[in-house]
Amino acid sequence: MANTHPIDRFVRALAGVCLLVLGFFWLSGAWQWAAYAASVVMLATAALRFCPLYRLLGISTHTADAAPASPVRSGVAWAVLLATLVGGSYASDFASRKFFLEDFNAMNGFYKQTLFLTGKNEREKANAQYAQLVPALEGFASKYTRYQPFALRGDTQWIADLDRVRRMVGDVAGLVKTGDLQTAHLALEQVRPVFQDVFKRNGFSLLAVALVDFHDAMELVLDAAQAKDSAKLAALYPGVSDKLTAVEAEAQDADIQAIRRNLDALEAAARSQQPDALPALGEKLKSSFVKVYLQRG
Repeated sequence: MANTHPIDRFVRALAGVCLLVLGFFWLSGAWQWAAYAASVVMLATAALRFCPLYRLLGISTHTADAAPASPVRSGVAWAVLLATLVGGSYASDFASRKFFLEDFNAMNGFYKQTLFLTGKNEREKANAQYAQLVPALEGFASKYTRYQPFALRGDTQWIADLDRVRRMVGDVAGLVKTGDLQTAHLALEQVRPVFQDVFKRNGFSLLAVALVDFHDAMELVLDAAQAKDSAKLAALYPGVSDKLTAVEAEAQDADIQAIRRNLDALEAAARSQQPDALPALGEKLKSSFVKVYLQRG
């Protein structure tokens, strides 16, 4: 026997949909299963028009003389429920990606500074950044080991990659403190491709991913510039230019344009057979890239 009013049933259905979205996109472990269970209860009692708890408490929101819902009201109710499900899913997917990237960038800022300073042989500053990187990475790894955003939900390598990065960063502690900073720098360089691969295989089409991709190709161009190898640089240019085009697709501001100008100037010098100009132009390209990468990479 029905003991719920149509408005009561609609509220239950709406709550059930919200709990379903909440559990699927935002929760993990016991809390996720609790949200699913509550969602099933809400949706089932709405569909059956019967609430066992109401029966136990001897209450009812159902009225015998209540007019059946009109087709228009029923249509509106179903539209609201569908919009909540679809809109909530889309918004949750977007927001969970955004929050994940914000957490990643907060941790990655310490990584980039540590990488940069070890490359510059600035031990005191490198140690200060490394001391912040370690707990930041541990916090990030701990959070996203327990909970995976929807974008990473199907990634079977994610946990293993996190553990791998933790080992990489932990292994350079002695080198950063008292050892060879260049060795530490080269070891830390191996962290970047791990996260780059994570982003690529999970469909993150973002400026940070594009910058990292461009960096790897740019390094080959810079090596050719330092060697004053015009022919090799000219041959490498189309590939690295394509990588920069991917960066430009994500952002097209003055700093990105400076990278393009410096890359094109380097290529022009190579094609006009000005090998002595290549090292200096290469340094300009590197400086313009580092400026962007440290801020947004």
